[in-house]
Amino acid sequence: MTVATSQVAPDAWRQLASMSLAVVLLGPDLRIAGANPAAEQFLGQSIRRIAGKRLFDLVRFDEPRMLARVHETDAPLSARDAGALILGVGSRRLDVTVSPVTETPGWQVVTLQDASAAEALGEDPGTTEDSVLRAPEILAHEIKNPLAGIRGAAQLLGRKVADKDRALTTLIADEVDRIAKLIDEMQTLSRRTTAPVAPCNLHEAVRRARAVIDAAGKGVRIEEEFDPSLPPVLGSADALVQVLINLLSNAAEACAVQAAARIVVRSRFSSGLQLHAVSDGKPVRLPIELRVSDNGPGVDPAMRDHIFEPFVTSKKSGQGLGLALVRKLVRDMNGRITHERDEARGWTHFRIHLPLAPEPKGPRPATQREQP
Repeated sequence: MTVATSQVAPDAWRQLASMSLAVVLLGPDLRIAGANPAAEQFLGQSIRRIAGKRLFDLVRFDEPRMLARVHETDAPLSARDAGALILGVGSRRLDVTVSPVTETPGWQVVTLQDASAAEALGEDPGTTEDSVLRAPEILAHEIKNPLAGIRGAAQLLGRKVADKDRALTTLIADEVDRIAKLIDEMQTLSRRTTAPVAPCNLHEAVRRARAVIDAAGKGVRIEEEFDPSLPPVLGSADALVQVLINLLSNAAEACAVQAAARIVVRSRFSSGLQLHAVSDGKPVRLPIELRVSDNGPGVDPAMRDHIFEPFVTSKKSGQGLGLALVRKLVRDMNGRITHERDEARGWTHFRIHLPLAPEPKGPRPATQREQP
C-alpha cells in the first residue's frame, strides 16, 4: 500500500481491525498467532480462546486437499465456495485465501468470508434453488414487524375471551412465534446453512399442522392412519410442521371441488430407501415414510415433473415457492420427498422419507420412545 507523504497512515493493526473480512495470522506450525475482530466474530470465539490453537481444528474443510495445500507455506492459495464446518458455529460455504507473509518463512495470512456475501453484493449466483428462496431474507424485516403486532393482539384477546376460545388465541401466538423462527432460519439460506436436527415426534408435527389447517376453516376432513410404534425421526420440528402445513393446505385446496373431499395422512415403516446425506455425503437410511394423500383432480400432467421447482404453480394467485421450500426443508433434514398420481383410484400422494433419530444412550422407557 502506498500512502501520500503528507498523510500519516494508521498502523497495520488498525487497518486489519477496521476490515469486515475475517483475517487470521498463522505461525509456522499453523497455529493462530493473531486475528482481527471480524475473525473473532466469524469463528465465534475471542482471540484469547483461539490463540495457539490450530486454525484447521476450528475450521474443518470438506475437501482434504485444502489442508495439504496450506501446509505448503510458501505457496498462495485461493478457494471459492469451499464447504467447511466451523466448530461451534455450523456448516458454511467459504471463500478462502492463504498468503505467505513476505520475507517471513512459514508465516501465513488467511482470510475467510461467507461465500454468499459476494453474491449479496451483486455477483450472479446462478438460478439455483437457494438463490430463488432468498426472497424471504429480503422481506424478513417487513414481515416480522407486523407479526409482532399480531402476536401482541392475540395476547390481549386471550385475556378477554372466554376460556373455550382461549385455545385459538394461544394457537395464533404460537404460530406467530413459529413463523418468526422460520423466517430467521430462512435468512440463513443465503449462507446455505441448515437448521439443527434433533429427535422429533412425527405425529405431533402432523397434529400441530392439522390444528393450523382446521383453524383456517378449510372445511376438509383429514384422516389419520398412524403406526403408533414408530420411533422418533431425526429432523427439525418446526420445519416438519411447515412442510406439513404446506402439503395439507395444498391438498385441501386441491380436493375442495370434490363432493366427498378426503385427505389421508399415513405413517409407516418403509425399509430399503437410502440416500447420501447433504452435509457429508455419507449414506443415510430413510425407513420412516409419511404420506399425505388427497382425492382431488391432481396436478396438470404437463407440470408433474416440475412441481418442486421454484415459480411452478397452477394456482392463479400462487407464487410457486411453497413446494420448492418444502423440498428444501426436507432435504435439509437428509430426507426425500416425492410426488405421484394414482389415476386408477383418483388419488394424489406426496411421500416424505426421513431418517431415524439415534437411539439414546442408557435405558429409556418404551412410552417415551413410542409416538401416539
